[in-house]
Amino acid sequence: MLVLNANKLLKNYNMKKIVFIVLALAVIQVTAQDKKQHQNKERGDKMERYQDYTPEEIAELQTKKMTLHLDLNESQQKEIKKLNLENAIERKAKMEARKAQKESTNTEKPAKEERLKMTNERLDKQIEMKAKMKKVLNTDQFAKWEKSQQEKKHKHNKSHKEKNRNK
Repeated sequence: MLVLNANKLLKNYNMKKIVFIVLALAVIQVTAQDKKQHQNKERGDKMERYQDYTPEEIAELQTKKMTLHLDLNESQQKEIKKLNLENAIERKAKMEARKAQKESTNTEKPAKEERLKMTNERLDKQIEMKAKMKKVLNTDQFAKWEKSQQEKKHKHNKSHKEKNRNK
């Protein structure tokens, strides 16, 4: 009778451990999903805010942020604003083209040659922008700008890896 009672208690204790572990895993899963959804919503909200702005407004905001970050003088602000406006117009046009392509029935990914072409264009644009910024900014400002570009790139790559890992 005592052995049977001990076995019953042991089974009951093991069952409680299993239930506790399952509940803990469920809570972890729910909180992880909630955090992921919050990050995606936050990113989507930020993208929507910028979609409402004109390229001129975007260029103005970027120039002001850069002025604060790099301590630009008046002539530098004018040059940077021109560069930012060119980039904002180009990005807006590409965004509209992607949106139109997404809404069309053609949802397949671009071929290898097309991806290579897009990557080369993007890198050429980055090289061109770097050369222009080097002409406008002084040595210290340029170093600070390059560092911030690397940080943005690192942040983008990190979030992109997390997004792919969560798929």
